[in-house]
Amino acid sequence: MNFHNTHTTCPYCGCGCGILLEVLDGSLVGSLPVKSHPVSQGSLCLKGWSSHEFVETDQRLTQPLLRKNSQLTPVSWDEALTAAAQGLKGVLDRYGPEAVQVLASAKVTNEENFLLNKFARAVIGTNNLDHCARLCHASTVVGLAAAFGSGAMTNSIVDLENARTILVIGSNTTEAHPIAAKWIFRAMAQGAKLLVADPRRIQLAELAEIAVQQRLGSDVALINGLMHIIVKEGWHDNVYVAERTEGFEALAAKLEEYPPDKVAAITGVEPTKLRRLAELYATHKPSAIVYSMGITQHTTGVDNVKSLANLAMLTGNIGVSGGGVNALRGQNNVQGACDMGALPNVFSGYQPVGDAAANAKFAKAWGRDLPIQPGLTLTDMFAAIEAGKIKALYIVGENPMVTDPDLHHVKAALQKLEVFITQDIFLSQTANLAQVVLPGVSFAEKDGTFTNTERRVLRVRQAIQPVGESRQDWQITQDLATRLGYPMHYAAAEEIFEEIRRLTPSYAGMTYERLSAQGLQWPCPTEEHPGTRYLHKDRFTRGKGLFQAIDYKPPAEMEDGEYPLLLSTGRSFAHFHSGTMTRVSPSLCHEVQTGYVEINPEDAERMAVENEEPVRVSSRRGEILIQAKISNRVDRGVVFIPFHFAECAANVLTNPALDPVAKIPEFKVCAVKVEKLAA
Repeated sequence: MNFHNTHTTCPYCGCGCGILLEVLDGSLVGSLPVKSHPVSQGSLCLKGWSSHEFVETDQRLTQPLLRKNSQLTPVSWDEALTAAAQGLKGVLDRYGPEAVQVLASAKVTNEENFLLNKFARAVIGTNNLDHCARLCHASTVVGLAAAFGSGAMTNSIVDLENARTILVIGSNTTEAHPIAAKWIFRAMAQGAKLLVADPRRIQLAELAEIAVQQRLGSDVALINGLMHIIVKEGWHDNVYVAERTEGFEALAAKLEEYPPDKVAAITGVEPTKLRRLAELYATHKPSAIVYSMGITQHTTGVDNVKSLANLAMLTGNIGVSGGGVNALRGQNNVQGACDMGALPNVFSGYQPVGDAAANAKFAKAWGRDLPIQPGLTLTDMFAAIEAGKIKALYIVGENPMVTDPDLHHVKAALQKLEVFITQDIFLSQTANLAQVVLPGVSFAEKDGTFTNTERRVLRVRQAIQPVGESRQDWQITQDLATRLGYPMHYAAAEEIFEEIRRLTPSYAGMTYERLSAQGLQWPCPTEEHPGTRYLHKDRFTRGKGLFQAIDYKPPAEMEDGEYPLLLSTGRSFAHFHSGTMTRVSPSLCHEVQTGYVEINPEDAERMAVENEEPVRVSSRRGEILIQAKISNRVDRGVVFIPFHFAECAANVLTNPALDPVAKIPEFKVCAVKVEKLAA
């Protein structure tokens, strides 16, 4: 009997908790928390404790598949890679590099995302590269970069403990980021005030000093209303505003248009509560803002983020411990995938592809002329496929057939591709449509790094051998590149990381040795640098912080006579993303076995719907059958559906309308109707 533990990083949300994988005779038997980890400090959530359960399930992909006579058939690696390479080469020869799209992944390592960045730009010759950050925090990257010069979480998770007031808005923290919630509770134990603004009555609302339920999509009006009161009462930080920001006059003029009565009419939040929220946030400092996809997943997602930046700067809460605008990223390495350039407009470290110096630097390093024009986003891709512009798609570790809006449209587009290659650990709903399926490996079978939501780069360590014939994801990409005439010769993930360091200033001071204990937070420009606990301490990345005057705009689709309810979507505490990992985990599946629609008791009574009764939910894009869950967590006129469940997929219903800048869909608001089924 051979037993050992391997110290690695959790594969679920963006907290990046430390896990000890227990290995007995080469198989995983358990997960334990790491007491010395800087964020989790001996704690794990339900998903973390169960993180080993999906790795060796019999539903794992264990060998390559190739579509023959309309059926996916097991084949050798040589046959699968040859088919993939020949398919891509054929499209390149017939249509050119702009006919190819690559989708990287928030689930794979920094090293693997960096290689996909290199593959798209140097091997294929296109900037048509994106990943699921487009669906969760693209608004954050754009909005915070415009205001501060950097599009990342400003402070650290553990720094929440130093806050005296915490405003949680658009984040169901205890369910989606439980270990981050632990640090909120620690702050409260020391006297911090908790403020909550969320259209659902989430668990944190029960513990808050003040909790409000603003109407779906009314966040800009709510935040403008808070700032209106703060300026009128003189609670803003005049010295900070004068010395460290610009654009205040235009913002102040705009705020005149948002008095409490008008804001109450838009948001449904009473003026007295609005005033109390404003007073506590502005005067009980330092004050931290915590938000997630309840802010970002709107057609006004960028405006929402910019508004939060305005609020924080107005009160002097940026560049201080215990303050900040703190975006909780949804996946284990969505921050890292962005950092590694898995986006259509930047190389690693957010160096623009159109910047002559940056382009020349990467071209020299990679030995190829590189494209200058930004490529297509994930959300632009489907229209481009339908228009015949995109002919080939290579997806790594993404499942748009569950996670993208308007799924009927997604499926119709994917079926028009000439070449469709997926690389995954499960035969997901998306992989099931592909022509070539390449089996990669899970977090437990690989070495590398993840970057968590607070910019902390953490080691991932291999605990067991790859399942079946599955291969390291970076090796698959490397083999495919070599077959396309661009030989790659990396021998280990660490070699790729060394290239990342050379080309990415914010990672330049990091080495695997330095990361081995507690990781490092970027920017870390030299090997002597300790990492950066919070950003913008003495000056903003862009110099001065930029106030931006933002007007409220309603959601793209509102309720009407035909579709009288508004739907919002989100996570369940026991599940994650498209469910491919959690729904094969016995412990997690036991907690929540299928989807449900939360309905307010008054709406349920009006429709004569009983708890757990199956109902039909429909929108202008499709319909699903799903179990009713009668709950006071949602207001009258609002329903909520978790999006993890393919058999009753919320994203059949959702609106593909996009934020015009970040191109993120409006997952958080669309019009639906709920109908009782015939007997």
